[in-house]
Amino acid sequence: MIAPAYALRDGNTIPAIGLGTYGLDDQAGIDAITSGIAEGYRLIDTAFNYGNEEAVGEAIRRTDVDRSDLVIATKLPGKHHGFDETIASFEQSRLRLDLDWVDLYLIHWPLPRLGKYLESWRAMISLREKGLVRAIGVSNFTAEMLTRLIDSTGIVPVVNQVELHPYFPQEELRAFHDEHDIRTMSWSPLAKRTELLQEPVVAEVAAAHGVTPAQAVLRWHVELEAVPIPKSSDAARRRENLDVFGFALTTEEVDAISALSRGRIWGGDPDTHEEF
Repeated sequence: MIAPAYALRDGNTIPAIGLGTYGLDDQAGIDAITSGIAEGYRLIDTAFNYGNEEAVGEAIRRTDVDRSDLVIATKLPGKHHGFDETIASFEQSRLRLDLDWVDLYLIHWPLPRLGKYLESWRAMISLREKGLVRAIGVSNFTAEMLTRLIDSTGIVPVVNQVELHPYFPQEELRAFHDEHDIRTMSWSPLAKRTELLQEPVVAEVAAAHGVTPAQAVLRWHVELEAVPIPKSSDAARRRENLDVFGFALTTEEVDAISALSRGRIWGGDPDTHEEF
């Protein structure tokens, strides 16, 4: 199964679901990513700080899927904020990925105390203009931070990848994204290591559609038009996670799942969180 794709504001496209790769950094990880591509995943999400760009690159080399059909996303680490630092860091990532171009490059965290994310954004604009990056965006940015980028450069990030799941639906930020044609990406879409998939409302929605709780939650993301990036090293679960386009949730079901909202669960407040 191949997921449908959304158009991005810059003319590029992004699949409606992707494969997260955090922790997939050894031979088993390479096998999982290679298999994921064979199973139909076309959006592969990595980061400098995941330490697995080489593994992702090896998986890409092993696949017979055309490179132009893949969307490879990676992220700038906090320790490399700054104009020149961003350019150098990107080249390190591109070398490890062994790619001529990167499809989507994101600032991983804003680190407002450092005050350099605008410099990094200007560098990313330069990388895009040179054709080394197809699309540029951010991760874990607030509406205020996004506004600063837009007002300062006139260039709107095409995506903002943020913590998003039924416990933290991010209604206000998603509304801001919609207003500015920014695509929302969801990290930790299944709120792993929590009781989310055991919630009665999730179980009821899943049973009503004859799907698993994980599929019900991933379909909830699809209904929000957010792009979830679930990770799994298990082939059956990867296929299950991708198979969420044959059913739809009602507005009432979406609202019932969204009502589980209780706030951020990972402690990653963009105004204070620092990750280098």
